[in-house]
Amino acid sequence: MATEGDPSDLVKVLHLLVLSFSWGMQVWVSFIGGFALVWQVTRHTFGLVQSKLFPVYFYCLLGSHFVSLAIYAAYHPRELLDAHETVQMGLYFMALVTAGLNAQWFGPAATEVMFLMREVETEHGLGNQVGLGAEKEGYAKLKERDPKYKAYKRTFGRYHGLSSLCNLIGVICTTTNLIYTALNLSTI
Repeated sequence: MATEGDPSDLVKVLHLLVLSFSWGMQVWVSFIGGFALVWQVTRHTFGLVQSKLFPVYFYCLLGSHFVSLAIYAAYHPRELLDAHETVQMGLYFMALVTAGLNAQWFGPAATEVMFLMREVETEHGLGNQVGLGAEKEGYAKLKERDPKYKAYKRTFGRYHGLSSLCNLIGVICTTTNLIYTALNLSTI
């Protein structure tokens, strides 16, 4: 592995801690916290919690991905990268970009539309049921009767889908980088 100088032990520890922090946060928010919460609180409470949690989550990811990329780039000059290191650098960059897209555009846009949907649902007595499967018929009827709600639902689905895709790409990038790092523990 060609590097520009050897990182100190402190830099190695910082790099591994930041990368582990990112991965742990992504796994918890993406695969554990949300699924546990959706079955324990009402739909509107779930949306409110997510609206407060996601900005913090996305900006923590953005910051940690930036630090990971900066540390990796500082010790792996572009001119000296081999194929694996080039892939790893690309993955750090991709994770940074996807976190940035979520922090700046997809997350806030989905939240804004979610609150618009919530207003319409509240007017029709929906949203205070626990679990996503509750009142499916009521939501389907509302979507049929209210074109504004139907448009909100479509827009929310688009932003939520793009946000979820960015998040999944970020999880894959971070997981792959963690694997690369684990396979090269003597270096970063």
